[in-house]
Amino acid sequence: MHAQTTLLLGLVTLSLALMSVAKAGSGLASYYGYAKAGKGGELTCAHRTRPFGSVLRVSYSGRTIQCRVNDRGPFIRGRIVDLSVPAARALGMMSAGVVRVSVD
Repeated sequence: MHAQTTLLLGLVTLSLALMSVAKAGSGLASYYGYAKAGKGGELTCAHRTRPFGSVLRVSYSGRTIQCRVNDRGPFIRGRIVDLSVPAARALGMMSAGVVRVSVD
């Protein structure tokens, strides 16, 4: 009985670790100016699968921001997140337009 409990606990721990790793990723990010506005200057973004209201940490060139998912997208192959203009400014990517980011 003790061995079964230990095995079950190990499997649960492993699956949680794999799920947290699977949610992290890197890829291309762009920004857009036609999105739904965030409340009170809140940094927002569009993501294909993350639930609305979830908060993503997006990192680029030594900067990290937290933005709330409030839209769906991007719909261009290879891009993993679309940022609102305020979020893109905070990340320092306005002049580049499309950059490689990491998302947690």
